Amino acid sequence: MQRVKLDRVDRQILADLQADGRITNVDLARRAGISAPPCLRRVRALEESGIIKGYHATIDPGALGYNVTVFAQVALNSHADADLRAFEERVGAWAEVRECYMLAGETDFLLKVVARDWEDYQRFLTARLTAAPNVGHVTTAIRSAKQEPGVPIPTVPAAEAD
Repeated sequence: MQRVKLDRVDRQILADLQADGRITNVDLARRAGISAPPCLRRVRALEESGIIKGYHATIDPGALGYNVTVFAQVALNSHADADLRAFEERVGAWAEVRECYMLAGETDFLLKVVARDWEDYQRFLTARLTAAPNVGHVTTAIRSAKQEPGVPIPTVPAAEAD
């Protein structure tokens, strides 16, 4: 991705789109303080540069019967590159794993897992995750204290925010 210099208007557009991906271009332009045509050009440029990667809906997991969200810390027995990649490929095929991060330290991977209930998670844990080749042990975090998508986008330069 090429490095793009963002001005105040670009940052405002990004902040507003991150907060509401369905905002109309007219409302987006009004909030950014510009007219609609240049706003649309800026959005397209942000998309083409790769800063805006896509748009999605935030779904309530409970509304679809997924009442448990768990973060599983996975430690592998082997850290050979081929073994790390094999684990990543295996995890990529499991629909209940929604996010996977490789870590440095005692834990090798952090997985975000959704399940219908605790019994469903336990089945996933014993039949798939701990049974997978090279998995040494798994620790589970069971409660979320904060969930906020995206990244913090200052809409004013840091010097002006102080």
